[in-house]
Amino acid sequence: MWLARALQSQGFGSRKGCVLRVRSGAVSINGVVCDDPEHEVDPAGLELTIDGVTWPYREKAYVLLHKPAGYECSQKPKHHPSVYSLLPSPLIERDVQCVGRLDQDTTGLLLLSDDGQFIHRMTSPKKGVAKVYRATCADPVTDAALDALRNGVLLNDEPAPIAALACEALDTHTLQLTLAEGKYHQVKRMIAATGNRVERLHRVAIGAFSLPATLAPGSWCWLEAADLQQLETPWPSAKS
Repeated sequence: MWLARALQSQGFGSRKGCVLRVRSGAVSINGVVCDDPEHEVDPAGLELTIDGVTWPYREKAYVLLHKPAGYECSQKPKHHPSVYSLLPSPLIERDVQCVGRLDQDTTGLLLLSDDGQFIHRMTSPKKGVAKVYRATCADPVTDAALDALRNGVLLNDEPAPIAALACEALDTHTLQLTLAEGKYHQVKRMIAATGNRVERLHRVAIGAFSLPATLAPGSWCWLEAADLQQLETPWPSAKS
């Protein structure tokens, strides 16, 4: 692969723009400056430095964002800033998409990718990928509410009760809820069906992958192969 083409594939502009960027001496390959746009590079293990910023080559982008409150999961937000404003421009140029959505006031683990098949696997109800949420409620969490969430609650416009895969109280006002699907405002609606109200909602995990404690709100990082495997680990009850 030509260097300019590799640069373009990573979201650093048009083909012509990448050619000019390379010729200007602004690009290094594994630490060595290269000004030849047609220089052949091996994508495996390729590490580019563009204008002093190191950028590992990724055939597909798999990104984790610790979503803060007050951001919309939309490229055309209506009332709040977009989560895309928290990402570097090359990822936006690559057209990464949110893997499912979190409400503007919901925080925590948010995935983004330019891999359509991955997005489908992670969001399709048929795949049953578990999502784990921590909800802080307005009123104390009762045993009866926990039992109702485990056994199934009936939501408006739904033909049958919906049950959590797991549900436990963490303290008097906080519960952790594991779901196999992601319907509109599902956690808030399920808890409302028990007579309580969600005041704060935080997604802590997907599959067997948990939001790293070291990733600050508003920060992002690449996901590695081991992370992707954890994300797609089925809930124990779904294993064959």
